[in-house]
Amino acid sequence: MERIPMTRKGYEDLREELRRLQTTERQKIIKAIEEARAHGDISENAEYQAAKEKQAHIEGRIQELSDRLARAEVVDLPKTPPSRVQFGVKVTLLNVDTDEEVTYRLVGPYESDVSKGLISVTSPLGRALIGREEGDEVEVQTPKGVKVYEILKIEI
Repeated sequence: MERIPMTRKGYEDLREELRRLQTTERQKIIKAIEEARAHGDISENAEYQAAKEKQAHIEGRIQELSDRLARAEVVDLPKTPPSRVQFGVKVTLLNVDTDEEVTYRLVGPYESDVSKGLISVTSPLGRALIGREEGDEVEVQTPKGVKVYEILKIEI
């Protein structure tokens, strides 16, 4: 079984979503199905069909989260700023071509959300950054071509 690196926060967020789905959302959908059944013939009942589809979606998500949590390997963040980029650190980069600064935290693949500044260590940029130091330049192949970044700062 392949282990999935994850921050403690990411692990707790997944656990909370799983708990909510198993307790609150399951109960809501059971009631919705019961109400739809009460309307009579379920073969032509749109409310019933919609509720059953939602139930299937919820059960699928529960299975997915259970699998992710079973394979999770919680990696604690470093206590002091490391000299090299590693899992869990925040990295400030300078796009050499555009002079634009961006800051990302390197997290596990199921926690990544670029809009929140979280990139996966398995992404092309994440893989290029691992093990590098402040001042290093990294080249990353993107769909729009090669981008070059300079590592400005590594922090916790």
